[in-house]
Amino acid sequence: MAAALSGPTLIDRLPRVRGRLTPDAPLGPLTWFRVGGPAEVLFRPADAEDLAEFLAGCPADVPVTVMGVASNLLVRDGGVPGVVIRLGGPFAEIAVDGDTVTAGGAALDLNVAMTAQQAGLAGLEFLSGIPGTVGGAVRMNGGAYGREMVDVILSATGIDRRGTVRTYDRADLGLTYRHCAVPEDVIFTGAVLRAERGDPAAITARMEDIRQARADTQPVRARTGGSTFANPDGDKAWRLIDAAGCRGLRIGGAQVSEKHCNFLINLGDATAADIEMLGEEVRRRVRETSGIELRWEIKRIGRPAPGPATTGGAA
Repeated sequence: MAAALSGPTLIDRLPRVRGRLTPDAPLGPLTWFRVGGPAEVLFRPADAEDLAEFLAGCPADVPVTVMGVASNLLVRDGGVPGVVIRLGGPFAEIAVDGDTVTAGGAALDLNVAMTAQQAGLAGLEFLSGIPGTVGGAVRMNGGAYGREMVDVILSATGIDRRGTVRTYDRADLGLTYRHCAVPEDVIFTGAVLRAERGDPAAITARMEDIRQARADTQPVRARTGGSTFANPDGDKAWRLIDAAGCRGLRIGGAQVSEKHCNFLINLGDATAADIEMLGEEVRRRVRETSGIELRWEIKRIGRPAPGPATTGGAA
């Protein structure tokens, strides 16, 4: 029987790159939850050409997963097999041209909003309320405070598993509520957003309102992953969770936030299994009390750790 792939063995099978390949790379410290196992190999590409060449040469049987700033991501305790790709500084550039803003896939949504603000451009303030990157916002049709990416995006550039680079216009993207129709293997490396001339004072005031609203209603200083479940049609996930008696519910070191019960938080010693089991318990209780099946908005990747699934029961 062939031996299972290990870090060095997998690296030996991968194409040469100008970026950095790291075997057995810890992922937990890179995530907002601060939990999870390692990547079998972590790849930080030097630029878009390096990424495209890597994908074109990567063996088809090697799993490839893309990771942004992991603000809405749960990495399971057993880690992620194959290659995890994390876009860095070369993909984080932001440029303004007239009434459009071009941003790399790794550009922070907040930085895009601030760049637009400094240029006197309105319409992108909502991005300051999304704690992620442009690539993730395109993939999830990220939205907050009354607007979504579909309202402002003109086009996005992506690279597929074969290393093919393509530009998608808004219609191609097929953006709907927290969904993008582009195949999951496409890594978004940039987007062009439409803005409009606005009053700098009004833009600043709107961004301050969003900042204050987040601070007042969300556990922004906790180890969390943002909104856990998508809102079902005609209702709010937090209301259903609250009605099911889940506010403050705990499993092991994970808890449903008392401040906003569509947020799960790591109290300090949670495992990824604690967090995922808590989410599933919330889904079960909501299903029993309302008949509604909540859909995970947080993306869960990797495999569970062997052994006990959790450190404690629900409380």
